[in-house]
Amino acid sequence: MEPPVTDADLAFEHVPETDQSFENALEKARNGTRLTVDDAVELFTTGTDREGIDRQRKERVLEAADHRRQAVVGDEVTFVANLNNNVTTACNVGCLFCNFKDAAHTFERDYDGLETAGFTKTPAESREIVADAVERGIYEVTSVSGLHPGFALDDEHLEILEAHPDPKAVNYKPPATYETDLGTYADQLEAMSVDGVHVHSMTPEEGYHARRGTDWSYEEVYGRLQDAGLDTVPGTAAEILVDEVRDVICPGKIRTDDWLEAMEAAANVGLGLTATIMYGHVENEAHRAMHLQEVRDLQERVDGAITEFVPLSFVHQNTPLYEHGVVSGGASRDEDELMIAVSRLFLDNIDHVQSSWVKYGDEGGLKMLACGADDFMGTILSEEITTRAGGEHGEFRSFEDYVDLITSIGRVPVERSTDYRERRVIDPDDPPFGPRLGPKADGTPLLEDERATTGVESIPE
Repeated sequence: MEPPVTDADLAFEHVPETDQSFENALEKARNGTRLTVDDAVELFTTGTDREGIDRQRKERVLEAADHRRQAVVGDEVTFVANLNNNVTTACNVGCLFCNFKDAAHTFERDYDGLETAGFTKTPAESREIVADAVERGIYEVTSVSGLHPGFALDDEHLEILEAHPDPKAVNYKPPATYETDLGTYADQLEAMSVDGVHVHSMTPEEGYHARRGTDWSYEEVYGRLQDAGLDTVPGTAAEILVDEVRDVICPGKIRTDDWLEAMEAAANVGLGLTATIMYGHVENEAHRAMHLQEVRDLQERVDGAITEFVPLSFVHQNTPLYEHGVVSGGASRDEDELMIAVSRLFLDNIDHVQSSWVKYGDEGGLKMLACGADDFMGTILSEEITTRAGGEHGEFRSFEDYVDLITSIGRVPVERSTDYRERRVIDPDDPPFGPRLGPKADGTPLLEDERATTGVESIPE
């Protein structure tokens, strides 16, 4: 077996070397002075003058970040009542960090191989799923899907793609090629726009897919999507915003400049944004710091449209990067804690940093709330992407779980809207606990908890 590829083998141009010192960087962080990329590298590494992570220095970084969190947002820990409704796993981009996708050709009518384990939903199916969840009390639906070759922006886009002289060059096959017609992006967004639910969808990568084969600007695309029901854009597909890393982990994906252009365009038409980083694979601390710089600069350009920053720790199991020996694992817990902390200290123009219980688990997720994070994701109801990659931390979080977990560390549980404008402090002494901010939320728990008898939640398919 070939030995795993290392960062040295990849010969990256950008490496974690600086002329700054750890002590100077930490002092700037404590004083609230705006950090540089070199400062962030020193904090991520706990000093480039030493090999490995120095635990005592790490704790000083975490302490500084926790103090900053308290000063910026106080002791509230927020979460949202939401549903994941990913439309399709069909994709042929070939990102090496992903195991959510299924080869698009396996969904075709005349495919005679093994049945795919993936799925594609019609607009009617999406509407039924969302409508049921809205009745239960959710008020946000998040949708991130594979880049299905038959997925077009709208009917006009379908006509343009159908008339294209080289459909393969624009990753297009007619919807009739496939067993299930998933409609257009506009159809799906309209279907999911039930009773005023907030639709959080259309990553920059999906925005790129929704304009392929045209000369439309991202503003045109996101304007049409907004008209179809889109409310905010998840800043996923960012991975690491340094092209030399993207060349390794997702060479078929949009480049850094395209991601930034799409995000800025979405903000320009009035859509809110979130931003992410997916770390712990082949990148190094310099790349992580450069990514934070790109996000902070973007926030300046979009006048504060980014409501939260979401660090996503790479889940390596079942992914091509791991199976091909490119990586031997993901980020360490020390790296996870420093990622949260340095994000809080560096991103001085983004108020909220999220801790992912899906990525870190309950214990790890709570620890991140002491490292600078203040948001604890949402109820989700269905989470396919991390689970298919090998994640082991579940697919649903109840309000009761949230209250118990958050109060266990002496913090205040707060139900919030997607954009953080609506907030409801929850009294831990006043059960039962359920959402109240949604169009049909009345405080009733989202789901009947069957774990005590069956070991699983009663989750709608």
